[in-house]
Amino acid sequence: MEQLAPVAAIEYIVLFIICLGCFLIGYFFARSYFSKRYSRQLRDCLSEKEVLRESVNKHANSTFNTIKARKTRDRRGALHTSQDNPLDFDRIGKADHSVKDDLKKISGIGPFIEERLNSIGIFTFEQISNFTEQDMDQVTELIQFFPGRIKRDDWKGQAARLKGKN
Repeated sequence: MEQLAPVAAIEYIVLFIICLGCFLIGYFFARSYFSKRYSRQLRDCLSEKEVLRESVNKHANSTFNTIKARKTRDRRGALHTSQDNPLDFDRIGKADHSVKDDLKKISGIGPFIEERLNSIGIFTFEQISNFTEQDMDQVTELIQFFPGRIKRDDWKGQAARLKGKN
């Protein structure tokens, strides 16, 4: 058997330099590719974020400008009867805590909404059964409830049935 000639140190150095060159070329190409891809995705994300921020600000500004508080009671707790309170309590009926019905029996009214109704002077099924379309809209606005929900849940009809049971 013949022995192979020993490889000179210079050949190892050349082989190392070639491998290092291949590694560096691959590294910089990959870095350039992913850098461009990342910056493009980042730019798209930032533009979407800006669009969302503008739409939220637009909605917040429109909501802020349309919500207005209405005074429904004076300092003594009596119903406020000025033009600020559009409900006609002479037609609907006046009531207080002493004759209060359990309004939660009406589907669509929970403890929170019952408390809001009480705060504007609605305590009985009789009062709710006397609502007109305009009253329903005004109550929706006063208690800041979902528009049209009072009509959809038929609070007036439910209240009329419940007042007959009491």
